[in-house]
Amino acid sequence: MPTVPFAPESAPGEIDVQTLAQRLQTGLENVQLIDVREPWEVERAAIANFINLPLSAFAEWETQIHQHFDVEQETIVMCHHGMRSAQMCQWLSQQGFTHVKNLVGGIDAYAIQVDASIPRY
Repeated sequence: MPTVPFAPESAPGEIDVQTLAQRLQTGLENVQLIDVREPWEVERAAIANFINLPLSAFAEWETQIHQHFDVEQETIVMCHHGMRSAQMCQWLSQQGFTHVKNLVGGIDAYAIQVDASIPRY
């Protein structure tokens, strides 16, 4: 699986699952939601309104990232446990995105701490 290149010195921000849940309830105007998991993972467990950009398909979407997303809008990135999304956050920061946040613990933490109806895998 290809990896997204990143520089370790450009650490993104973070958001915890409780804060995301609160924000989802109040509405997320001007917030971009990206899920970097594989399509089969999204089919198994998902949070509404996240756009799926699998890291394995990086070469297919990386040149179009600026066409589909605003670099100045808050961008929250999610994966299964928070590792792939952290990598994506660092890459987005390198691309000029200014308000990038990694969902700490990913969808697994969200399922455990916020919404038990989301299947764990």
